[in-house]
Amino acid sequence: MKQMLLLPKISIHNANALSSPYTIGFPAMTAWFGAVHALQRRMNQTGNPELLFNSIGVVCHAITLHTHRGRGDYVHSIVGTGNPLDKNGERPSFIEEARCDLNVSLIVECENLPLDREALRASLSGHINAGWKVAGGDILAFSQPEFIAVDEIKALRSLMRRVMPGYALIERRDLMIDAMQNGADAIDALLDYLKVAYRSEIADDGTVEWTAKRKSGGWIVPIATGFHGVSEPGRAENQRDPDTPHRFAESLVTLGEFRMPYRILNLDEILWRSRYDAENHLYLIEQNHRSRSPLSPLPAGEG
Repeated sequence: MKQMLLLPKISIHNANALSSPYTIGFPAMTAWFGAVHALQRRMNQTGNPELLFNSIGVVCHAITLHTHRGRGDYVHSIVGTGNPLDKNGERPSFIEEARCDLNVSLIVECENLPLDREALRASLSGHINAGWKVAGGDILAFSQPEFIAVDEIKALRSLMRRVMPGYALIERRDLMIDAMQNGADAIDALLDYLKVAYRSEIADDGTVEWTAKRKSGGWIVPIATGFHGVSEPGRAENQRDPDTPHRFAESLVTLGEFRMPYRILNLDEILWRSRYDAENHLYLIEQNHRSRSPLSPLPAGEG
């Protein structure tokens, strides 16, 4: 039996949409894990020291990316914020930051839940109201947390109905593995599943019919799922935490799929866990039932 915490319908404003050096859109899985881990630490410090959040599932109900494409434009442009004028009345330079507004539900697998669930629910709501950040965004509204025991298919169906309509993010690393085993490199394998191939056919009467097709069915997207260490742990000048070894890292990017919850037959299909692969220097967010073959990091350049 799995003890699940459902944080339903969280409305997030100005979340970080630049999930890696290559992807823009849905926040990285590391961002969701960071938010849930921060919530666990708050709960541990306020009367629930044994409570653990072991894995999470993310269901997206709505997303609005802050971009704009004018008439005749080929690409979208990021809608940035206007920084205050400096003392000379000029607009200071800034780094473009892609942002988005989201409405999501988080499904969290719990361990060591206290008996007093009402007190825990009130404490969770209080901490969320007290400035909990999710993917760098601010919480505008949320529904009350729920605790659900999932021990059979009937309970799973009940949980999935609670997060409809929406799209659960699952890992499709298997597509990348298959392509790379057939000789493709990481970038080619990724782009091959994301590109849309347009074909035209000329009928006997001279009319032209266009068709669009992708390599695989489903809503396939690129997702950032962790980091690859590119230096040995050590000290760096002006590092954020002087007591924790510093390490330069690059993003890990693979393929994911947004899938309607009613198609989920096993809860582990949507639950993500963290794992450290010391041999390959990988800090991973992955799903239990997927292959544990090492991810191939896409090179992020110097940094």
